[in-house]
Amino acid sequence: MMVNRNVLTLDEFTLREMKAFPRATGELAGLLRDIGLAAKRINVEVNKAGLVDILGNTGDINVQGEEVKKMDQYANDQLMGVLQHGISCAGIASEELDEMVAFDNRVSMNSKYICMFDPLDGSSNIDVNVSIGTIFSVYRRLTPAGTLALTADFLQPGLRQVAAGYVIYGSSTILVYATKRGVNGFTLDPSIGEFCLSHPGMRCPETGTIYSINHGNFSQYAEGVQKYITGCQQKDETNGGPYTQRYIGSMVADVHRNLVKGGIFMYPATLQKPKGKLRLLYECNPMAFIVEVAGGMATDGHQRILEKVPASLHERSPLFIGSSGMMEELEKQGRLDFR
Repeated sequence: MMVNRNVLTLDEFTLREMKAFPRATGELAGLLRDIGLAAKRINVEVNKAGLVDILGNTGDINVQGEEVKKMDQYANDQLMGVLQHGISCAGIASEELDEMVAFDNRVSMNSKYICMFDPLDGSSNIDVNVSIGTIFSVYRRLTPAGTLALTADFLQPGLRQVAAGYVIYGSSTILVYATKRGVNGFTLDPSIGEFCLSHPGMRCPETGTIYSINHGNFSQYAEGVQKYITGCQQKDETNGGPYTQRYIGSMVADVHRNLVKGGIFMYPATLQKPKGKLRLLYECNPMAFIVEVAGGMATDGHQRILEKVPASLHERSPLFIGSSGMMEELEKQGRLDFR
């Protein structure tokens, strides 16, 4: 098979980007390649999940109080394994683990980066063959190189992210990652087993016609959220007609669609969960970083997501994220939370 050499692989792209910085050590490029390797392994298991004993629950309960899916555990083990055995990560924190894990080998301790991830976002959809994904973020550690990473390295505001990304396991497998230089997407070519650049320089459209929210919780939302949803349903033809509701129930897939086509994703606070449900460090911060670099916006209904200073590893937050024009319209509606 002829390979199109005009298409860059993930490895080639990260190495090319590194050349723009003569003093770069290559650690970030190596870390992204390690994550890409874990994603390929997870993808293999996701694609054959119905044929092996990997569907269903492990019988354990994670720190979030949720039943752990077997695929959750597998994805977590793969990400932790490649990062621990690589040379570019000093420690990790995961949605599936109670505490952060510092890597205590000499090579890892000398790394300047730590990584946080949601190994398998939307895992409740595994059994029904709906798109799921992996979300990750990378920070420069605060503690000195050569020492063990500490919890303080992970409790940084999202503004300090060096890179963030996600992988969607769907009709095709795509890895999207952002640095402050831009957002780029890579689709897995199964014929060569490589992620290839397919979506260079991704930009979030300023507006769109899609809103994503769990409408079943309408009565639980703050007044401003209810007002915005009602407006989405009643827009007249001069404003492009009513918006279309699209809600997959897998945040990584919903946000990816809106990033490509324009739209807004909302996971507001509710009367029952006034602090929100999504994890600030593993879901909100990385997705907010990606969308903001692409020209969109992300808030918790009260403040910019990336400015929030986390108090704990498993802090939760409401999330409103998407096209800047739609986000600005949302913010005009009044109270979006219960503060």
